[in-house]
Amino acid sequence: MTIMDIEVYCDESRPELFTTKATSADRYMLIGSIWIPKDSRSVIKDKIRGLRQKHSAFGEIKWHAVAPSKLDFYRDIVKLFFSEGDNLRFRCILIDKQQVDLGAYHKGDAELGFYKFYYQLLHHWIKEGNRYSIFTDTKTTRVRHRLKELHQILNRSNLFSEILAVQALPSDEAVLIQLADLLVGAVGYCCHGHGASPAKKEIVAMIEEYLGHAPCEATMRDEKKFNIFRIRLNEGSW
Repeated sequence: MTIMDIEVYCDESRPELFTTKATSADRYMLIGSIWIPKDSRSVIKDKIRGLRQKHSAFGEIKWHAVAPSKLDFYRDIVKLFFSEGDNLRFRCILIDKQQVDLGAYHKGDAELGFYKFYYQLLHHWIKEGNRYSIFTDTKTTRVRHRLKELHQILNRSNLFSEILAVQALPSDEAVLIQLADLLVGAVGYCCHGHGASPAKKEIVAMIEEYLGHAPCEATMRDEKKFNIFRIRLNEGSW
C-alpha cells in the first residue's frame, strides 16, 4: 500500500453562533478544509502566485474580499480548484445552531463543542496508512492546548494512520487556509441565502455549475472533491 503524506488546511465561518450569545439571523456554523498531497503543495502555490500576478491581486484571498474589481481573479481561483482533481479537495461540516445542546453533549463548554465538530470534520476523511499534517487558522482559545488535545484524540481514533501535526498558522501566511476561507464562505453564503453582492452570487453560481447542485447541498459520504457534511444532531449522529 502506498503511503501518502496529506496536508489539511482549515478555516471556519460563524463560530460565534454558539460560542457567544450573538443574535445573528444566520443559522449555521461551518468548518471547511482543503486536503492536498504534500508533494503537490508547491505546484499549487506556484499556480496561485501566477494568478495573483496575472490579476495584480496580492491581498489575502478570502470570501469577504470577493468584489466586482476582483471577480476575474476569484473566477480563476475557482477554476484552478476544480481543474486539479484529487490534488485539491474540499470538505465542509455544517452545524445547525438550533440543534446544538451544549449542556447535554459538551458539558456546557462551547469551545469544547467547537473542537468536537473539528474532529467530525477531520476524522471521517482520514484513511488508513496515510500521514496527515493539519493546519488551522490562528485563534484565541479559553483553554490552552485545544489543538494538542485534538491531535491526541485523532491519533487514538486512527490507529492505522499517523497524524503528524495539528497546529495553527496565521492565515495571511498560508494561502491554502485562504482557499479554505473562500470556499467555506461560498457555502455559507449559499446556505444562509441572504446576500445582495452580485460578485459573490456569481462565484456561488460558478461553483454550482461545476457541481451540478447548490454548494451547500449535503453530499454522499464518499464524495471526494467537494464534500458537504450536514451533521444532524437530533438524529443520533453525534
